[in-house]
Amino acid sequence: MFFTDQRLQFFKPLTSKYREQIVECLRLLHDRLYSASADYGESLKREQVLDIFSEALERAPLLDGDDDEQSRFRNNREQAGWVLNSLIEHGWLERQVDQATFQSTYPFSRLGRLFTQSLVEAVGHSVRTRHRNTRNTLNALSAFAERGEVYDLLDAYEYSERIIADFTDIIAELEERKRQLVREVEAQQLVQQASDQFFDFMERRFQPDVSIRLSADSVEKHRDRIHDVLRRIRHKPRDWKANAERELRRLAPDLIVDDSASVLWQLLDTIDNRLRNASEIMLPALRRTLQSFTKRADILIRQLSYLQTQQHNDIVGLCRELSTLDAASYEQRLNAAGDAMARIRVELIDPAQVRLRERQNRQPVQSHMDDPGMPDDDTLRSLAVSQLLERAFNINASGMRDYLRSALGDGRRINSGDLPIHGASDLLAVSHVIALGSADQAAAGFRVKIEPTGQPVTGDTYFNRRDGFIIELEQDTHA
Repeated sequence: MFFTDQRLQFFKPLTSKYREQIVECLRLLHDRLYSASADYGESLKREQVLDIFSEALERAPLLDGDDDEQSRFRNNREQAGWVLNSLIEHGWLERQVDQATFQSTYPFSRLGRLFTQSLVEAVGHSVRTRHRNTRNTLNALSAFAERGEVYDLLDAYEYSERIIADFTDIIAELEERKRQLVREVEAQQLVQQASDQFFDFMERRFQPDVSIRLSADSVEKHRDRIHDVLRRIRHKPRDWKANAERELRRLAPDLIVDDSASVLWQLLDTIDNRLRNASEIMLPALRRTLQSFTKRADILIRQLSYLQTQQHNDIVGLCRELSTLDAASYEQRLNAAGDAMARIRVELIDPAQVRLRERQNRQPVQSHMDDPGMPDDDTLRSLAVSQLLERAFNINASGMRDYLRSALGDGRRINSGDLPIHGASDLLAVSHVIALGSADQAAAGFRVKIEPTGQPVTGDTYFNRRDGFIIELEQDTHA
C-alpha cells in the first residue's frame, strides 16, 4: 500500500493555501541537489535547507491568501522552518543523523524525489530528446541481437514504452496550446501578440521536436527495421534463446506471469505491439492534432488581421459624405470608383496554401451474408454429442452444496477422504469441493470452514494422491 505509516497524509502539504510556495521550495531544493550545478559531495544541513526555502518563498505567491491569516509567520525564515517540518512529517524529506558528528542532513525520500522530479519536469525548462525513443529502441534491439545481453533487451522494452507516452504528451500539449491561443485572443484581441506566440511555438517546440518525430525519427521509418531485428532474434539458435530466457528470469522476476510462458517472447511481442499502436494510432492522431492546431491558429490570425484592417474602413462615414455632394460630383466619384474596380486583376494561388492531404485506404467490409442452409446429419450428431459431454462434466455451486449436505447427513464435520463417490457427478463434486470455502459461497449464505490435515489421501479408486482437508459447516442457510 502507498498510504501507510509516514505516507498516510503524503499529499497534505500540497492542499493548503501555501501549496504553490511549498512546490517552489521542493523545486529549488531538487535543483540544488540534483541539477547540473549541484555539489554531489555535500549534504545539506538544516540552515542550508532553510536558506533555500527562504529564497523560494520570496519567489512563489500565496494562493487564496487572507490578510487576517498572513500574520501566522513573522518572516520567511519562520515559514521555511514550518515547511521543512511539514515535509519531513509527511514523508517528502528525511532527517538523517551522522552518528560521528551528530549533525542532521535533510535529503529527499525516494518517493519524494520521484514526485518532485515530476513537478520540475512540468515546468518545461529541461531539455529532453523525446523524439529519439524509436531510434533508441532500434539500437538497443540491434545490440541485443549482436551481443545477447539481456540488459539491451530490457532497455529496448523501456524505450518502446516511452514512445506511446511521448506521443500522448505532445498531443496533450498541442491541445493545451490551442485552448491557450483561443483564450488569449479572446482576452486581448492583439493580432501581433497572437502571431508572435504561434510562430514562437513553431520555432522553439515544433521545429526541434515534433517535426523530427514526423520525419527523421518517424516510427513508420524505423518500424520495418525493428521488425527485421525482432524476426532475427526469434530465429536465433535454441541455445542462444534459452540462455537469454534464463537471464531474463533471473534479472527480471517481476515479468514472469506464468512459469510455462516465455519472458523473451513476451517482451518481443510487447515491443512489436507498441510499435504497431504508435504507427497506426498515435502518429495519425498527432498529425490530426497538429493540423487542427495550425488551422485554428491560421483562422484566428486571419480574423484578427481582417478586423485590424477594417478598423480604418469607415463605410458609414463614406456614405454620409457622398450624400452631401451634388449630382455632378456624386456621378464623378462613382464613375472613378467604377473605373478602378473594372480593371483586370490576375490572382495567383499562394503555393503555401496548397497542401497534400493524406488519404487513408479504408479496409473493405464484406457485409454480404450467406445462408448455409440446414446442417447435415453428421453435423447435428456432432453438436448433440458435444452438448451431452458438456452437461456430463458440468458442475455448479448449487450441485456442490447439495452434495456436501447429503454427505454430511446429520453431522457438521467431515474429512475429505470420507466423501462418498457413487457416480460421475459425485466425482466432479469431490474434485471441486474446496471451492465451497470461497468468499462467493459465504456471500450466498453457505459458510464452510476448511482446514488442511497435513496428511495426503492415498489408495483412492479415482485419485492417486490428493490433499486431505477437514470440512466443517458453520452455518447451513438454504439459498
